[in-house]
Amino acid sequence: MRIGELAERAGTTTRTLRYYESRGLLTARRTENGYRTYDEGDLRALQQIRTLQDFGFELEETRPFVECLRAGHPAGDACPASIAVYRRKLAELDGLIEQLQSVRAQVGAQLLRAEAELPGGPEPRCELGERADHIEQGG
Repeated sequence: MRIGELAERAGTTTRTLRYYESRGLLTARRTENGYRTYDEGDLRALQQIRTLQDFGFELEETRPFVECLRAGHPAGDACPASIAVYRRKLAELDGLIEQLQSVRAQVGAQLLRAEAELPGGPEPRCELGERADHIEQGG
């Protein structure tokens, strides 16, 4: 298939495909007249790249998965290098989760402190809301 068809089937642009080619993630074969041609294996590699990027993987982190597919494995994560990338990504995510939990705890503590200091109790008072209540009560 030609570059336009591959881009359409993969849900991307020809510019992106050329960029992946320049980075060595995609290898085009050339026809006699110089057109790039691709096969179903290239489509699988693109789908793998896009899925990983949707999960937050950097483009370079997808390389072992693409190489695994090129080596003839039916899945891009069936190789030791791909598994190593998964492990690194999980460790990175665990670190981010810990950071977020820490920030959440700090924000929660600040909220409790701020609520305790409110003169009217934990619920903030809204002047507009009080006026609406007053109108509904006929006042």
